[in-house]
Amino acid sequence: MTAIEENGSLWTFDLSTSSSARTWELLSPADPTAPYPEGRSYHALTSNGTNTIYLHGGCPAKGRLSDLWAFDISTRSWTELAPAPGSGRGGSSIAFFGNRLYRANGFDGKTEQGGTVDIYEPGSNTWTSTSYSPDGKGGPEPRSVGCLLAIELAGRPSLVTAFGEHDPSPLGHQGAGRMLDDIWVFDIQTLKWTKIDADRASSVRPAARGWFGADALQAKGGSNDSVVIVGGLGEDNQRLSDVWLLEFSE
Repeated sequence: MTAIEENGSLWTFDLSTSSSARTWELLSPADPTAPYPEGRSYHALTSNGTNTIYLHGGCPAKGRLSDLWAFDISTRSWTELAPAPGSGRGGSSIAFFGNRLYRANGFDGKTEQGGTVDIYEPGSNTWTSTSYSPDGKGGPEPRSVGCLLAIELAGRPSLVTAFGEHDPSPLGHQGAGRMLDDIWVFDIQTLKWTKIDADRASSVRPAARGWFGADALQAKGGSNDSVVIVGGLGEDNQRLSDVWLLEFSE
């Protein structure tokens, strides 16, 4: 579980150049003596869409973290922010929408976490939490290594969480536990969850998984945003290489 330690540096890939000239470059803090987050795995990253990248939680060599850091791209500097509520955890999911940061789920080393959406206010450097019933009816069941994505549905700001690990494997990080294949939408205005029955009658649908890549695709012309899911780890402990697009009807 020893994490790669790159002293607060990030890797950047420039898409503005021609495909033959695109390369990875290491973006290091401007002041190497200033504080920076320690190396970790199973952490969560998101951005405010302009100049700030947020880093939360994860697993160092021992234990789990609840810290929150912000990296200013223009000044290449890290700032440690107020830690998230609750126990330290890995495999959490975070998303940024409307000048707020949202955190859900994760694994604290003993149990999968659920039942709250935690909301960070950058202006006041404070957290609040909204609770729900994590029973698969009033809200999604506890999970980790899923996703949390900010989208707009019918003009309403929303969050989407999908899939993830519900029960950890006895092999720890070397195995796959019980995975979920459900999809939920959180209405940011009403603070309520709705379960999405995506093509339940179809045999062509993503298998349950965790540790996958996901992102929101911003729609144009007033349509709903969509979600793309890439790869991951299935319940059989095999790596997946498929790509899926989740579109929401009007």
